This record gives sequence, structure tokens and C-alpha cells, in this order.
Amino acid sequence: TVTAMPGLGLTMVQAEEKKTLKVAMECSYAPYNWTQPDDSNGAVPISGSSDYAYGYDVMMAKKIAEENGYELQVYKIEWDGLIMAVQSGTINAIIAGMSATDERKQSVDFSDPYYKATHVLIVKKDSKYASAKTLDDLKGCNVTSQQGTTMYDSSAKQIKGATIQEALPDIPSLIVAVSSGRTDVAIVEKPMALAAIATNKDLAMVEFPEGSGFDVDSGITNIAVAAKKGDSAVVDACNKTLKGISDEEKDKMMKEAIANQPASDSE
Repeated sequence: TVTAMPGLGLTMVQAEEKKTLKVAMECSYAPYNWTQPDDSNGAVPISGSSDYAYGYDVMMAKKIAEENGYELQVYKIEWDGLIMAVQSGTINAIIAGMSATDERKQSVDFSDPYYKATHVLIVKKDSKYASAKTLDDLKGCNVTSQQGTTMYDSSAKQIKGATIQEALPDIPSLIVAVSSGRTDVAIVEKPMALAAIATNKDLAMVEFPEGSGFDVDSGITNIAVAAKKGDSAVVDACNKTLKGISDEEKDKMMKEAIANQPASDSE
């Protein structure tokens, strides 16, 4: 709004309403994001719900919003609907532990990475696969991962002699499948594995030494913010904030997210 200033021959531009950053995530992908009943630890309300969202993704979204003058709104959307939501303009950004793959880059624009993930395994502690040192040690196993992810579509196929079972919808389903013996091996990103073994004492994480594990493209391990094609304002705002966050601070944030994750989110 432009207001005249009598006697000064000037005009004054009043402050515009605060911009809104509408961010979508699953709210069930701990420690990246989860649902909780209150605002403890800095959780934010989920739009259209009485619940709250928190996790590494929310912590990052808050930093981006605060530094760039946005009012943050978080929306809970299933994984398969995230890209469609940002393409339609329902939301401005996906901050949901999403890998910046070449295939996804055809549909959305990505920021610089805000986390670098690696693919590891969740197995039962007493499983013969708990001592695996290379992919060859997994021969004969039953393996699965989350549907629509690079872990299921790419990494699982690298295990020779394995039976690839039907993909599951989320991390809690994978944990139940391993704990119950319905599958031997679940492939997940390291933060999810750390969170899972912290709250499920019968499970163990298998992380391969560099060069003996999965052959994963950097586009898969680079976790980034997704925005609508051509939305340089959101991408630039994200990159501006990310440039000021060191790898050490990112690791500290992830450890905090794992420590604050509700135990029920991994059961």
C-alpha cells in the first residue's frame, strides 16, 4: 500500500504481508520428519490438522523460512503425491528427505543438497546377515525397501542372488517386516537406520566400508529441497540459507532429530 505523506512530497511503502512458504512432507519418515501431538522441541503445526510436525526436515524448513522472511506452513502429503503437489502450486517446496535424481530433475527444480545420505541395511541382530561386510554376503536373502525410492528401484537389484520382495509404504512397515522375520534385509538411508536401532533393540544396522557396498549415484545420496520448475525464488532462498550451514552443523541437527524422535514412530 502506498501512503502519501502530506507536506513532504513523498510516499511511503508500507510493509507487505509476510510471504508464506508452504512445505510438504510425509510426516512419517523419521528422523527426517514425523508427526507428534504437541509443539515440544520446536515442532510446527500441520496445516488442517491438530497434530504437529518435527524432524530434520522441519528444522531445515524453519531455518530457510526465518532467514528469508517467510511464514512457514507444513502440509502432510503422501510420498507419491509430493511432486504433483508442488507442480500444481498447492505447495511451494518439498522438504522430505528427497534425493535429487536426474529423473526427478525432469519434473522439479532442486536446491543445493541439505544432507548427504548413504544406503545401509536394517537386519535382525541375530541374523546371519548382521555380519555382512560386502554385498556378496547377502546372497540368498529376502530384501525390500520403501516403494518409490531409489533404494528399492536401484540398490536392491545390486544384491546378487537375493529375492526382492514387494516394496512397503513406509519406514515403520519396513521395521515390522524385519522384526517379524517377513524379510531378512531392509535397505534404508542411514538416519532412518540409526533411528530404528535406537528404538528397536532386536535390530542392527549394517554399513558397508566404502567401495564394498551399493553403487549409488551422487544424485541419489544428495538430499535437496524440490520446487516447481522455474521457481527460482524458492530455490535461491534455500541455497542462500544452506550456504551458511556447515556439514558439522548438519550432523548436529540430524543427531538432535534422532534423539527427539518419538519411539512410537519406529515401532
